This record gives sequence, structure tokens and C-alpha cells, in this order.
Amino acid sequence: MDPLLALRPWETPEVTSWGRLPMNATDRRPGALKLDGDWRFQLLPAPDAPVAEVWSSAYVPGVWTMQDTDDLPQYTNVRMPYAEFPPLSPADNPTGVYERTVDVPAEWAGRRIVLQVGAAESVLLVHVDGRPVGISKDSHLAADFDLTGLVRAGERAVVRLTVVKWSDASHIEDQDQWWHGGVTRSVLLYATDPLHLADVSVRAGRYGELRVDCRVREAGGGGALPEGWYVSGELDGHLLTQDTEFDRANTDDDRVSDFLGEARLQTTVADVRTWNAETPELYDLTVRLHRADGTVADASHHRVGFRDVEIVGRDLLVNGERVFVRGVNRHDFHPLTGRTVSYDDMRADLVVLKRFGFNAIRTSHYPGDPALYDLADELGFYVVDEADIESHDHAHEIADDPRYLNAFVDRVSRMVLRDKNHPSVIIWSLGNESDYGANHDAAAGWVRRHDPTRPIQYEGAAKLGWADPDLASDIACPMYAALEDCVAHALSGEQTKPLIQCEYSHAMGNSNGTLADHWAAIESTPGLQGGFIWEFWDHGILQRVNDGRPVGRGGAGLYDNGVAAPGHRWAYGGDFGERIHDGAFIADGVVFPDRTPKPVMYEHREIAAPVRLECFRHEGVVVGNHQHFRGTDWLSARWELALADGGTLTAPAELPDLRPGETAAVPLPFELPEDGGEAWLTLRVTTADDEPWAPRGTVVCLPQVRLRAAAPFESSAPVVQNRSVEVDGEGLLVHPLLASAPVLSLWRAPTDNDELGGTALRWRTWGLDTPVRKVVDVRRVAGQVTVHAEYATEPGVVRHVQVFTPVEGGIRVEERAELPDGLADVARVGSVFETAAGLDLMEWYGQGPWESYPDRGFGAPVGHHCVPVDELFTPYLRPQESGGRHGVRRFTLSAPDATGLTVALDEPRQVSVTRYRADDLTAVTHHDELVPRAGCVVHLDAAHRGLGTASCGPDTSPSYLIAPGVHRWSWTLRAL
Repeated sequence: MDPLLALRPWETPEVTSWGRLPMNATDRRPGALKLDGDWRFQLLPAPDAPVAEVWSSAYVPGVWTMQDTDDLPQYTNVRMPYAEFPPLSPADNPTGVYERTVDVPAEWAGRRIVLQVGAAESVLLVHVDGRPVGISKDSHLAADFDLTGLVRAGERAVVRLTVVKWSDASHIEDQDQWWHGGVTRSVLLYATDPLHLADVSVRAGRYGELRVDCRVREAGGGGALPEGWYVSGELDGHLLTQDTEFDRANTDDDRVSDFLGEARLQTTVADVRTWNAETPELYDLTVRLHRADGTVADASHHRVGFRDVEIVGRDLLVNGERVFVRGVNRHDFHPLTGRTVSYDDMRADLVVLKRFGFNAIRTSHYPGDPALYDLADELGFYVVDEADIESHDHAHEIADDPRYLNAFVDRVSRMVLRDKNHPSVIIWSLGNESDYGANHDAAAGWVRRHDPTRPIQYEGAAKLGWADPDLASDIACPMYAALEDCVAHALSGEQTKPLIQCEYSHAMGNSNGTLADHWAAIESTPGLQGGFIWEFWDHGILQRVNDGRPVGRGGAGLYDNGVAAPGHRWAYGGDFGERIHDGAFIADGVVFPDRTPKPVMYEHREIAAPVRLECFRHEGVVVGNHQHFRGTDWLSARWELALADGGTLTAPAELPDLRPGETAAVPLPFELPEDGGEAWLTLRVTTADDEPWAPRGTVVCLPQVRLRAAAPFESSAPVVQNRSVEVDGEGLLVHPLLASAPVLSLWRAPTDNDELGGTALRWRTWGLDTPVRKVVDVRRVAGQVTVHAEYATEPGVVRHVQVFTPVEGGIRVEERAELPDGLADVARVGSVFETAAGLDLMEWYGQGPWESYPDRGFGAPVGHHCVPVDELFTPYLRPQESGGRHGVRRFTLSAPDATGLTVALDEPRQVSVTRYRADDLTAVTHHDELVPRAGCVVHLDAAHRGLGTASCGPDTSPSYLIAPGVHRWSWTLRAL
């Protein structure tokens, strides 16, 4: 019997590997033979099922769940997708068999030949020419296998990769993501000298000290290093000194195991350029292993960043500076390939994050592709590197289960061994949502011994006590902790560790309310240092509507600006026929599945602005530099003055030369008109030159300050006497520009936060989604009409009064709604009406141009904005309330012939204009089911409830809730 199958590794947690080479930090990608492409493939029902004679094909790297097999993607959050208790796996266990013929280069004769499988889910078995090679678990780290004795240079070999989907390891890979199966990262074949660099460890501190520890190993192990062999190092063209002669191993020396020798190189770099996320300075290091005659037997290349990470008191310091961690959680994801992402994909991810003010990534919840860390080093990101451990459904049992001890230590240690030389990695994470037990302590102990230069974090330990010094986590890293609890802890006098939330502000649907409030508290409260938004991606898979299958790799061009092409949609949990799934909870990112930024990204960009307008005072506008390490010389700027009644004025801006933390007053660039109208000054800050993550002229931030408040509201048109307002028998306004009259609205199409947080159920129980309007009285006096109406709800009657008054050019509408005490916390209080067809353009003065809400409006500057009506709606994956604009003073809806209507509001209000009624949005589950209306659906809200993040985390703050009692608002409708 096949010895690999005899081990039954899919149900044996004690077996973490067999025949797999040790992990190390030498990068073998340069010069390797890539085996990516089409492989022969077949999908078996179980790992011990016989392999058939008929083969299809599958692309590597890739998951078979996205490549036209009958095993489709499945999404679960906490629950395992099968009932078996750990370590067992189901009998129905899809198993992919990949096979291809490899031509081994003739020039590799006499060399050590290694196969590297970048990642496979979840158990990998390797055979060459029918002979067993090895086993690997851990779905997100590479496995290397020595093929030297199995293949011959210049000849062909048949490589077979058998990938078992479910195993004991699946129980500790129970992450909030799609379940797939396949070979998800590149497969390489590379060669080295039999005596080769087995590992290189680099430590580079902020004062320029560099230490490079090298280990040499011989294929097969054993023996002693030949006399005269040596190691050299070169940093940006300068040679390093060898601190010691080779420590030549004795084969009986357990300390060095099968290593033949160790050497240390070191130097001190004068005037060192330090690495940080703002100025990610890198040096090129080459380490060479030389034979006795001086020829090079092996070499390893590294990019070195000189930086220190330490915790002092309750502060996390980078190069001695307390930095704010503006982070996001990032999964490997692509809407066409599932788990497989290319170098270009990863770079595009980080470029988007950089442009919107993020400086940190948590690799939720497993180590990323090696290229991700190269890019983080280059572009400048602080990385929390997280081990591939999450046992969410069976966390309590597994945390102390000795059968899983080896797996915990193996996964954590291999991550550290691979990624230890990356300056971007500043924190090691022991995993996610796996309770806390002896297995974590064992893994933490290994890390502390091997790499004392970085702190460790683990939320499962930290939640037992944010200040407890005896737990494995050096950082208090809670999930979705209430802001008031974080502030109270920081002010308690008991805090001992930095408080940096590993997850906060859940980005599901129309969400991320109070993000600015969080950061106002973080920046003003010592002890609070930031956190990681959940998460980067909406994990919508592009799906064909006609057959319900994933589109796959050939679907490029079938989506744009967050919207799938006709006949396609973004699939979420349950859309592939799964019986066990968690619905749209997978759609919780700050970007859509095609990487289009959601409106929250603009909110974050302003919260993280490197340059800010602190205030306006007599001597001018105060400009501040809020960076940690960088000056303002890399930025350009332009002033924009938005006048309520005078359009927008612009002028060049000369940014003061400010070091981090400095401020300076800048003279006001404009002379304010004396008309007394509202005025807002914006500084449009852009990149002065090309940056690695942005071309010259890219907007960095739009800080704004109000120079003058609005004058008290007065109607701009006199009442027209003896002209009546037309109201029908139901007390409804009749107007040629309106398709339906304005009525009271207390309901919104529930957001994901509303649904999962429970407020939508309460609103439905109250009957707010199906209000019945009863006209109590209609009075006509001198052309003015007053309508009294009542709306019955479960807690009591809502009384609504509308007063329609003819004014020059239109109608003034004054409204009052009285909510009974039982109606505390409704969705909105305002008017809703529909316009005639043909009005396709909205122009407004207020916050914009992107979507904003009362608790998510910091990133939408006040100004004059213009957007087509069809682009005002935000296509969140599950249709819901969207498209709102906060702080609108007035707006116009116009047709191409310049006809239309304009609305002036009594004060800045929440306004939305879309093609959909709330009922249209609540009646469907995907956007391909929506049918836009010809006219516009317009909401004018006296009050609108905040968004919060209650789908997973705290709801909005009490200040953004709507209280019962009397609400008043007024507006004027005119024809253009």
C-alpha cells in the first residue's frame, strides 16, 4: 500500500508533515523553474478512492472549486461545514489529483533538486514517478521536498500532487472565509549546490547595526563542512565582516542537528536610513556561500530595513516613536480565482490601501504569499503576521488538546522562520478565535526564544485580561470592544499593554459608523493606539446567473465599479446551493469584490490625513503635520473655497515645511465676500512627485475648515397671495414634477447592521415597514393647505402635519412629526416622494461627493457637487439603504434639456436620491434582481439613524439615535 495513504494524514493530527524540508528564510523564487499552468486533473470522492484513467485539466495555482467541478465554494463563519468532531473529517471528502510531466534541466546535474508547493488546502501528498515523497499540512505555507534521489537532470519526471480537502487540520483552519480545495500558490522546481545556505537570519536595528547569521547544510545531512569554505556578505555594494570563523558542526552535536556550519556577518552602517511605514528605506543584502577556491556555491538575496520594534510601558514603538496603527484585516481573495492571487493582485491591494491612509495589515488569519511581505517592505506597511490557526467551532476543546500541540507549534514556528527577515513584520500573531490554552503557550514560548525582537499578540489570550502580564499576548488586542470600554481602560490607571484592536468597525454592507469618533478618542487618549478594520474585501464570487456556477479565470471584464455585468452577480453564502452557510456575512470589506473602494474608504482617508487644518483664527489657517516620521516636502496642495451662494474659488497653496507634529499658521488665501453666506475652506493635498504607490497628483486628503457659518434660514421667496396649492382628496400634494406626493417616512431598507443587530426586527414589529396613513383633516386658508395625518404603529400613533404654502416659483413645505414615547430609535424621520421620469443629474451644495451618513460623514467635504443620479446609489452586495448624502443644504435634479426641480432645505439635512424605493431593496437579495425606476425616489430626512457596526460589534453611539417627540423640518420645491 502507498505509505502516504497508509498514514491517513487527513485524520491524524499528530502527523503535521512527512518528508518535508525545514522552513527557512532563503528565497528560492529567483531562478526557479515555475510549474504553473494546466495540469492533468481529476476529482475523487475520497482520498483512498482509485484514480481513474480519464483525466481532465485544472490550472495551477488555483482552486478546483472555481474550475467547473461539482465541488463548489461554501461559506461559513464559525460553523464547520460538516458535523464530525475533531480530529475527524467526513467520509465524503473531495480529493484533487494533479499530475504533470516535468523536464528536469540538464544543467542541474550533480545539484540538489527541490520541489516547492506554495500552498495547498488542506493536506498535500507528493509523489514522483509513482514513488512517495512526502506530506504537508498547513494550507498557507510552502512545503519543500528534496527530489534529488528521485529525478535525473536532463530527463523527464511525472509529479503528482494529491490534495485532500477535509482533514484534522481543517478544524484549525476554520476561518471566516470561503472553503475551497486545491493548490493555491505557485509550484516551483529549483536546484542548489549539495552544500547550500540552509537559512539566513537578519537583524538590523535603527542605529545601523546589522547582524546576519548563516547556516549551511548538505543535502542528506551528515558530515562536516569542507575546509576553506566561507560565507561573505554584501550590503549595497559594501562588504560585511565575518564576526567568527565557521562554527563547524560535529555530527554528535544536538545543538546544530544536521547543519554543517554556522557563521555570523556583521557591520554598522553610518548615517543609516531607517525603515518605517512612511519612509520604507531598504538596503540590498546578498549572502554568498563560497567554496575553498572562492567560487560561489550558493547565494541568498534579501532587502533589509533598519528598524526597531519595542513595547515601552503601554506604548508600541517603532524606532522609538509611538505610532498609530491604522490597519485593515486582509484575506487572500479574488472574485475569479478564489484564494489564488497574483503578484499584481497583491500590489494593487496594497496600493489602494496606501492611497486611503492605511499603514498596517493583519494577515487574517494565516500567513500571506511571500510576495505580500516583499511589497509591504517596499511600499511601507506594518504587518501583524498571523499563524494559520483558527478552531472557531471547537476552540475550547482544541486549545488544550495535546494531539494538536505539534500543529500549533509547527504552524507558528514555520511562519516565523519564513518571515523573520522582513522589516514590515512588527508583531507575530498566534492565530485567531481559538480560545486560549497550553498549545498557545507552547507556540509563544518557541517564538520568544527564537525571535525576542518582536512582540506577540493573540486576542484569545488578551480577552482574559487586557492588563494581565502572565498571558501570552504582549498587546491588548480585543475584537469589537466598545469605544467607551477602551477609553475607560486607558484612563483607569491599570493599563499595562498597548491597546490595539485586532478587529473593529465591521465593514459589512453600509457600515463603519462612528469610525471618526473612534479615531478622535484614539488620538486624544494615551494608551490607545489604533486597530484593524474588518476587513479589506467583500468576498463576492462572480457567478453566472443562468447556471449558478462561478465564472472562473475567464471572467475579466465582467464587472466594473463594484457592479457585475448583466447575467452575472456577486455570489455570497448560500448562492452555490450550500445547506450550511452564513449568507452575506462574507461581504464585509471596505472594497467591493473588484477592489472598487466603498464610501468608507474616503472616510478613512480623511481620518488618517497626514496634513490637517487645525483651525481658523485671526492670523490665518493653522496647518498641522500629523505624520510620525515624514516631513511635508512630498506633498503639493491647492486651496478651494466653497461659498454657499458663489460657487468655488481656487488658488495655489504653499505648504509650510513642517516636521512631524509641527503646526504653522498660513495666511488666508482668499478675501471672503461680505455677503455673510456660509464658507468652507478645503486644502486639496496631492502627491508632489511619483510615489511607489501613487503617480504625481494623486489626492492624499481633503482637510477642511469652516470659515463662516450659515446665516439663519429664511425663505428666499415671498408667499404668493391668492394662488392655491393643489391637494387631492387624500391630502396629497399634486405637482407636475412629482410622480408621487411627499409623505412621512420612518423606515429604511435595513442595512446589514440593522438586520443582524436586531433593530430591523424591532422596526418591523412596530409596523414601520408597512405604515397605514389616515388623513384626519385638510384645511385650506388663503391658498395655503394644512394636512393632518396619522400613522398607526404598534407603540402608538404618529401624528404628521404638512403645511403647503405657495411661494414665488414653487411651494414651501413645512412638516412636523410627533413620535410617541414607545418609538425610540426609528430609522429616519422625514419626507419621501418620487419625481417624474427623465431627471438624470443631481447637483447639490453640502457634503459629498460620495455617500455619507450622520455617523460616517467626516470624509465628505462640504462643497458644490454634481453626480448622475444612477451613480448616487451604492451597490452593496445585499441591497439595502444606500446612496445617502449628509448635510445637504439644497439640490437640483435636472434633465438633459435643463428642466427639472430644485429643493432648498431649512438646514443641512440627510438626503438620498436613487432609483429605488425601500420596498424595492428589501424585496430582493442581489442586485441583478433590482429594476430601477424611471423617476427618482427622494428622501429628505429631518433625522436619520446612524449606521454603527452592529452586524459584528458595537452599534452606533446614542447621539446618532432618533428620539421620540416632535421633529420639524421644512423645504421649498421649485421648478427649474
